[in-house]
Amino acid sequence: MKRIVRALRFLTAMLMMGVVAAQPSQPQQQPQPQPQQQPQQQARQEVPQQVKQQSQQKVLTPKEHQRGTEQTFLTFPEWYLVHSPAEYAVFVQQHNPDGFPFWGHIGQFWSGYRAVHQASKDDYPFNAGYHVMIMVIGISTTVEYAMRSAYETLIGRLSGLTQSSGMTDEDRLGAKVAQEYVDFIRVLPWYEFDFVKPLMTLWTATDYWGGSPLRKWERRYALTTEYGIKAVYAWLIKLATKAAYDDALLVTAVLIDRLPAGLERALPDLRVLTRYPDGAVLALVPRYEAFKVYAARLAQEGVQFREIAGNSGVILVSALVPQEWQASPGDKILFAQPIITRPGEKRVALVTTVPALPAALQRLRLPGAMLEHIYDY
Repeated sequence: MKRIVRALRFLTAMLMMGVVAAQPSQPQQQPQPQPQQQPQQQARQEVPQQVKQQSQQKVLTPKEHQRGTEQTFLTFPEWYLVHSPAEYAVFVQQHNPDGFPFWGHIGQFWSGYRAVHQASKDDYPFNAGYHVMIMVIGISTTVEYAMRSAYETLIGRLSGLTQSSGMTDEDRLGAKVAQEYVDFIRVLPWYEFDFVKPLMTLWTATDYWGGSPLRKWERRYALTTEYGIKAVYAWLIKLATKAAYDDALLVTAVLIDRLPAGLERALPDLRVLTRYPDGAVLALVPRYEAFKVYAARLAQEGVQFREIAGNSGVILVSALVPQEWQASPGDKILFAQPIITRPGEKRVALVTTVPALPAALQRLRLPGAMLEHIYDY
């Protein structure tokens, strides 16, 4: 109930401000941890009996570090709003923004949300707070991407026809900031990004005149509008978020079967909480993007996970693979999405289990597959 009240407070604050931002927020800290749940129904046939029994054993992760199992699914829509800007940042390094498939990404956001909702709705409690937040960022993303698509298709494309000497300084700055933004939101909430700095750079470090002047001034207008509006949005959303949610933990608790000697030096942000007589270790590792790096390294060393954020059942992983790639036996593909700007490549969302995660990560180290994200609740 407290989560629902906080979610309604958040939505009310957003509506009173008259603004919703089409950017991802980092998953917020739960006021109270959700109880350990059974594995997701669609993946149930893939879960060995011993894993089910382990899921029912006493959870050793401290309650303040436990997160609901359903969040491994529900965090995908948030992280899609990291994956989408990442695809955009790569695209605009070589192309004008008017060619970016904004509407295709709108469709992928909502189809991804539908898939993870279907995967979690029968076996886990309905997480009202998360669904409210997803609807807020989904609707605002739809509005923003629709407006950007209309502008770029009409005005941006027309100005692009006047380009006579390749990308302008403004185009290059926009591409540079797009990548800096993606690098930032992989680690911290989008509303912490400093949009004022690139706005100042736009007006102080680029020439007012030069080749393709119509394109230069059209881009100057477009970027000024984008950075200016987002700077105001970020400030408002930060106020609303701080009022509605507790600060998110930046670490994830993991229970592993062992910690190889010397590995702590290679993973400097790993902090041991408890060592058990059988060699198992309860530790804290970085959350979000860095969790992928730490989990992959632990898997490479042959370490087995027993709990992640208090969960020993299902966990969602996404990877970028060639279109012809096929999952290994035992892996369950929840859904797949084409990478629209890179024909021949697709995103696959795999459902595995916490004990089986190291083996799944090792399989994704094979040529042609790249681990995109581990949705660590």
